Amino acid sequence: MFETFEFINEDFPWFFATLAAIFGALTGSFLNVCIYRIPAGRSIIFPGSTCACGRPIPFYHNIPIFTWLILRGKASCCGAPFSMRYPAIELLTAVLFLWVWLIYSPLVALLGMFFVSFLICATFIDLDHMIIPDRFSIGGMVISVILSFIFPALHGVDGLPIASNIQSGVSSIVGALVGAGLVYWIAVLGEIVFRKPAMGEGDVKFVGFVGAFCGWQGAVFSMFGGALVGSVILLPCLLLGRLFGGGGGKAQASGTEAAEAAEAALAEEATGAEGDEVEEVQFGAQVPFGPMLAAAALIYFLGFDAYVDAYFAEFASYFFMP
Repeated sequence: MFETFEFINEDFPWFFATLAAIFGALTGSFLNVCIYRIPAGRSIIFPGSTCACGRPIPFYHNIPIFTWLILRGKASCCGAPFSMRYPAIELLTAVLFLWVWLIYSPLVALLGMFFVSFLICATFIDLDHMIIPDRFSIGGMVISVILSFIFPALHGVDGLPIASNIQSGVSSIVGALVGAGLVYWIAVLGEIVFRKPAMGEGDVKFVGFVGAFCGWQGAVFSMFGGALVGSVILLPCLLLGRLFGGGGGKAQASGTEAAEAAEAALAEEATGAEGDEVEEVQFGAQVPFGPMLAAAALIYFLGFDAYVDAYFAEFASYFFMP
């Protein structure tokens, strides 16, 4: 079976690349459901997709990307509009899955798709609700450590089976500890200097997840690269927001279904998992750091890791030469 796979992959490289993109679009559709339902404490399996008018959405109207284009962004049953964000997330996931497939071996690419999915979910939930659920930080951290022990290739470890498994697992644990510890102490120092919380606990755990999957180098780059991404992209947006009045209102809820999109747009209040009211997030008032950390983690994982790892190796050799 593996020989057949290698034959197809070598002679028809576009075949599996196309499957990776399609799988990414389908996964993006599911991620939309997770992004919308998980913060609300709802099941991501049941019930199925229904429109705001109460009618079930047929499967042929749940085709990623194409359904939104064919229906021109409106529900087929009642004409209620739904956000362009749904196909955008589906397209983003498809592109990232394809990218991962093209630059990594099949095994690492499949593991990387898990990493990308968690980053996307955490990013958009943090944008909407200023939280990163523990299932994407602590859960992702635990899963990454387990995967590292099972698949040493994730950390580029090669050698005898048991020794390489242990080395890879230890690298993952060290990455998690370095990532979480670095952000924790930066948060502590920031709170001392600014006399208010400088970073949430969710960010601490989230960088621990990045470190567990990418190693300590990825965690360090995610932290400082995320700050750079925020300075380049987010600060101009915040300045424009303050200049033009801040644009109040909560972020639009996300899901895949046209139904839930219309329902979210009409709702005046959002409720959390325990039924408590979710505080409205004003543009420019609070800054979610999770999306910046995720963006930097993606930059590292999607090809910049070679430069970052080489820099740290040169830095270490300069200061720790015998």
